[in-house]
Amino acid sequence: MSVEKTDVLVVGGGQAGVAMSEHLGAEGIPHIVLERGRIAESWRTKRWDSLVANGPAWHDRFPGLEFSCPPNAFAGKEDVAAYMEAYAEQINSPLRTGVDVTSVTRLESRQGFRAETSAGPIEADYVIAATGPFHTPLMPDLVPETPGLTQMHSIAYRNPGALPDGAVLVVGAGSSGVQIAAELRKAGRDVYLSVGPHGRPPRSYRGRDYCWWLGVLNKWDAEAIPGADHVTIAVSGAEGGHTVDFRALAATGITLVGRTQSCTDGKLTFSNDLAKNIARGDRDYLAVLDEADAFAKANGLDLPEEPEAREILPDPDCLTHPLTHLDLAQAGVTTIIWATGFALDYSWLKVNAFDANGKPKHLRGITDEPGVYFLGLPWQTRRASSFIYGVWHDARYITDHIVKRRAYLAYPGTPG
Repeated sequence: MSVEKTDVLVVGGGQAGVAMSEHLGAEGIPHIVLERGRIAESWRTKRWDSLVANGPAWHDRFPGLEFSCPPNAFAGKEDVAAYMEAYAEQINSPLRTGVDVTSVTRLESRQGFRAETSAGPIEADYVIAATGPFHTPLMPDLVPETPGLTQMHSIAYRNPGALPDGAVLVVGAGSSGVQIAAELRKAGRDVYLSVGPHGRPPRSYRGRDYCWWLGVLNKWDAEAIPGADHVTIAVSGAEGGHTVDFRALAATGITLVGRTQSCTDGKLTFSNDLAKNIARGDRDYLAVLDEADAFAKANGLDLPEEPEAREILPDPDCLTHPLTHLDLAQAGVTTIIWATGFALDYSWLKVNAFDANGKPKHLRGITDEPGVYFLGLPWQTRRASSFIYGVWHDARYITDHIVKRRAYLAYPGTPG
């Protein structure tokens, strides 16, 4: 079988792959981008129907193209997929869809790698894993299979009408969990929301979106603290965008509970940490307002004051007297939705670029395996890395590294 050859192979045709292709193309570097589904397939088929971007269209985009929706709107998932498709066409990306990469190995005794794909083998000098962070859904092995009880990861949720009749427990207080819980409650469902530790920023403050505040406060460029725990962020662009307020969610009829801890004979036990988790979110929220006020004052910004943003609703009964146990059958719970995140799966990438736990071992996307790169990971270089806005800049950094490496390898020899 003939082997196709290229300089750079990019695996993944979502936002990371498209961003990488733009920068490689601008440098005139031959490359191929492979996507097992369609462009931005995860946005199309692995998200619920009403999902929108968590950042406004003026911000969550690449520099070279605006969204078709108004700048302050939050693009729907189909709009995001269409945007990525249009961007790939605009930059004339050599992106191939419907091609699955099954393995990548280093070539013996020469530079480069061999990729086995569903369309035949490809050899490349450089390989970029641009498949993002959302690979394998994480569902705790906590609640045994039970007749009459449906369990699913948030990736499988589509809309309230697709679920069995009955109450729903949503486990996870990040963006996905709170939006799904709110949608289910609005549809008339009884909803329990299991709330763990989280950050709770304002959607907007003093007339500016949170994304703007992150920019002027230099927080998009904040670097990860080694060893720091990942903190779930509760933020939403749903229904035009609003600040996530767990007390307000409770006021709609959602029952807040602590972290889901164990299950015995159909009875769930929740950790007694709900009040602590809500308080932590409140502190995070108020700290952002404090920083924003200080910045506005120091820089003489004429932004309308918003004292009402500091008003905290009264604690609901489910917060002052939290449930510690829940009999699923007695409560009429017929569905559990686990909004509990994802695990990485790079089993196809058979190179020395991982630590002892199988996680990518890299510095700003560059690995110790010469020629192998990662792109699109959370906190890859900074806070913005896994966002549309941030991945574009990380792709630029990796491209610069490849350009420099190619120049070294092209050096003709040492002068005599």
